[in-house]
Amino acid sequence: MNSTLDVQALHAELASASPPTLIHVLPEEAFAEAHIPGSRCFCVYESAFTQKVSEAFPDKGSPLVVYSLNGDTIEAETAAEKLRCAGFTQVARLAGGLQAWLEGGGTAEGTGPPPETPLSAKFELDAARSVIFWTGRNLFNHHHGAISLSSGLAELTEGRLTAARFVIDMNSITNADLTDPAYNAMLVAHLKSDDFFATHLHPTAEFLATEATPIAGCTSSLPNYTVHGAFTLRSETHPLEFPALIARAPDGSITAQAEFDFDRTRWGAIYGSGSFFARLGRHVVNDLVHLHLKLVFAPAVHST
Repeated sequence: MNSTLDVQALHAELASASPPTLIHVLPEEAFAEAHIPGSRCFCVYESAFTQKVSEAFPDKGSPLVVYSLNGDTIEAETAAEKLRCAGFTQVARLAGGLQAWLEGGGTAEGTGPPPETPLSAKFELDAARSVIFWTGRNLFNHHHGAISLSSGLAELTEGRLTAARFVIDMNSITNADLTDPAYNAMLVAHLKSDDFFATHLHPTAEFLATEATPIAGCTSSLPNYTVHGAFTLRSETHPLEFPALIARAPDGSITAQAEFDFDRTRWGAIYGSGSFFARLGRHVVNDLVHLHLKLVFAPAVHST
């Protein structure tokens, strides 16, 4: 059996005295929607993929044909390579996958894809599952930690993000890299002081989104929106935009992940900035602070 089969060659193999077993290599939900009749499902994304196939087919000479949805991505090639490395000697890939099979006159079994109904709903921030990680740097060192969020909301209108807001509890800032309790407390107090975020005067910061623009050509593992809005810190408000990956989770919540640098000095946190002070030496602190946002918005109780 050749390492790659077209639909015509697959039909011939299936009609032979030793027909191969067809293996759909995507997750079970994709298999349930549509698969070639007689196929079995083994998801190549699982770490136990080769183990499960080996348990189902102890004879490493069993003829197997792996396939995915189409020829645009590499999961079928990946599955074939994994199986060959695991010792299987009769492994082929269906060129073009399920799409080529259907275009060649074949039929499929399954429920079909679920109907897409653009959602209009309101969501509230799940503070327990949301967090901001920060990293501050200078030429000689860096520190990192976390900060909590206290509240927020988001709104979808016909499937598009049309409003979002979240409030940050500036007094919750922590440091994660200094193991000495005294030095750790000293740094946290320094961050809360007038030198940086003056949390005794400005205990919260807030981001208000004004627009979320879809990013053309993105994949599921890259940011899919550019979020535009206004960020208020130390009671100063300035525009802020950043790329974000925003998607709905199986539990119905919206999760947003974003990583970007922002210039703290625009909001008056100028301690150690070479843009304002001379001869800083070891006291210099980068103007840019790196942020990693993880925001989870759960459906509002009265959302429709």
